[in-house]
Amino acid sequence: MDWQDYLILFAVGVPVGLVNTVAGSGSLVSLAVMMWMGMPAGLANGTNRVAVLMQTFVGAARFGQANVLEWRQGLWFSLPAIVGALVGARLALDIDEQMMRQTIAFLLVFMFFLVLVRPQRWLHGKEGQASQRPNAWQSVIFFLIGVYGGFIQAGVGFFLIAGLVLSAGFDLVKSNAMKLLISFIFTPFTLVVFVWDGQVDWLSGFALGLGSMLGALAGAALALRGGSGLIRVMLMVMLVASALHMFGLF
Repeated sequence: MDWQDYLILFAVGVPVGLVNTVAGSGSLVSLAVMMWMGMPAGLANGTNRVAVLMQTFVGAARFGQANVLEWRQGLWFSLPAIVGALVGARLALDIDEQMMRQTIAFLLVFMFFLVLVRPQRWLHGKEGQASQRPNAWQSVIFFLIGVYGGFIQAGVGFFLIAGLVLSAGFDLVKSNAMKLLISFIFTPFTLVVFVWDGQVDWLSGFALGLGSMLGALAGAALALRGGSGLIRVMLMVMLVASALHMFGLF
C-alpha cells in the first residue's frame, strides 16, 4: 500500500469508530474500503480486528470514566463470548458467506422491529434486576454472539446490545458500554487466530485503528450526552442500513 492508502484508512476509521461506539456495524464500511483497495476478504477481516481492539479500548475507558460501565458484569459475560469467538474465528474460512449474510440480514430486520415496538424495555432494561453473572441460557446466548464476532465482527455490537438488554436486563447506555468492554476482551483471542493464519496487515490495521480511536472518543461523548434515546435512534438507523447492505441492496 502507498502512504495515501494509510491516510484514507485513517480518515475512514474516524466515522467507523464513532458508529461502532454509539451503535454498531461500522466495520461493514472499513471492510468494504479495505477490499476496495484490493485487500483479500480474509486479510481485511483479520486486519479489521486491530482497529476494533484499539477503538473498543478507548470507548470502554471513556464510558468507565463516566461511571456507566459495569466492569464486573462485563467480565463475566465476556467468558462465554471468548469461547465462541475462538470457534467463530476458526470457522471464518469454512462457512458459506452468502448464506451467512442473508441469515444475518433477517436477524437485523427482526431486531429492528424489537427495538421499534418495545422502546421502554430498550431504554430502561429491568430496573434494578440486571444479571450479575450469566446463567446457563445467557451463557449460550453470549457464546453464539461470540461465534459471530469471531467470524466477521461487523455487526456484533447489535447482538451484544440485544443480549445485554433483552436477556441480562441492562439499560441501553450500560449495555452500549459493556458491548465495548466485551468486544475488547474477546478480540485479542480472535486476532491471534488471524495472525497465526497470516491474515493481518499491521500497518493498515494501525492506520485504521488510530482514526477509529478518535471516532470512539467522539462516539462515547455523543452517547453519554444523548443517552438511551439517541443510542436507540442510532441503533435503528444502523440496523436498517446494515440489513440492506447484507441483502446486497447497496
